[in-house]
Amino acid sequence: MDSEGLRFAYPQLLFLILPVAAWLFWVLKSRPNALSYSATGFLAQLVPAGHRAKAVIFPVLRALVLLLLVLAAARPQAYTASQEILSPGVDIILCMDTSGSMLAMDFTLDNKPVTRLAAVKKVAKDFIRKRPHDRIGIVVFGSYAFTQVPPTSDQGLLLSLTDDMAVNMAGQATAIGDALAIAGKRLKDLPGASKVVILLTDGEENAGEIDAPTAARALAALGIRIHAVGVGTTGSAPFLQRTLFGDQFVYRQVVMDEDALKRIAQIGGGRYFVATETAELEAIYDELDQLEKTEVKVKKFFHFQELFPWFLAAALLLVAVEMFAWRWRPLP
Repeated sequence: MDSEGLRFAYPQLLFLILPVAAWLFWVLKSRPNALSYSATGFLAQLVPAGHRAKAVIFPVLRALVLLLLVLAAARPQAYTASQEILSPGVDIILCMDTSGSMLAMDFTLDNKPVTRLAAVKKVAKDFIRKRPHDRIGIVVFGSYAFTQVPPTSDQGLLLSLTDDMAVNMAGQATAIGDALAIAGKRLKDLPGASKVVILLTDGEENAGEIDAPTAARALAALGIRIHAVGVGTTGSAPFLQRTLFGDQFVYRQVVMDEDALKRIAQIGGGRYFVATETAELEAIYDELDQLEKTEVKVKKFFHFQELFPWFLAAALLLVAVEMFAWRWRPLP
């Protein structure tokens, strides 16, 4: 992971900008030496046009030279910071349900009703941001399962493809066992110190070629831990439906097999959670973030490029401009 920025090697020298600014203010505000003369109106006509502007330009020019010299002395540096991860972190697969029931709008974000999937995506993205040193992958499932993102530490890719998830993108049914099998296939050969699957669903298994308990036992044999998260309520749930009278909430029956999810978590050596609102879902992911921690050693490298020659060259250029412009100096 690389980052770029700008810094000063000697930032304390930047305080010299204050006396430069004070000197410029004093020069521009102070009155030049003058003689008393009664016919000032006649003398004013003798002052050439642009005299006042020239009286300001040269002090400002000198102040700019001093400012550039101060900046050069502070040694501005452009840097690129890179880091090398010396020990493997946690390898995580998020198994995300995108079946039709994830359209139920019994969650809220910013006090507005949203679909279950919208709430899950928001919380999953927060979870991803908190784990910059781990490899995270995403498996989505409905009637079938597939890999949305293979395990990676590229947070930009993970966040982007999480945004792209949509209800029914893998069909309307729920193939939990197939999702677990694909997650296990993705994790089994990775070198992480810990391997974890976080299964998130709001339904019951009704599709797929592999049943969930069988898949869970296979993952456990590979040393992969499974946490299961049940999302939403059972029974009647609101769905937004377009009718002749506009968009209206229609209540439908939804079913979540909590006993099956508890069994999956038990077989996988993990924990079972249930969330019926966004705050609970956020708390669950926070707890999972704390549960799946491992020490990660990171070595950082910094590459610096000195920028002070550019400031010094600009200051010398302005000095040269003033030297060649001496003939336009205003008379006192």
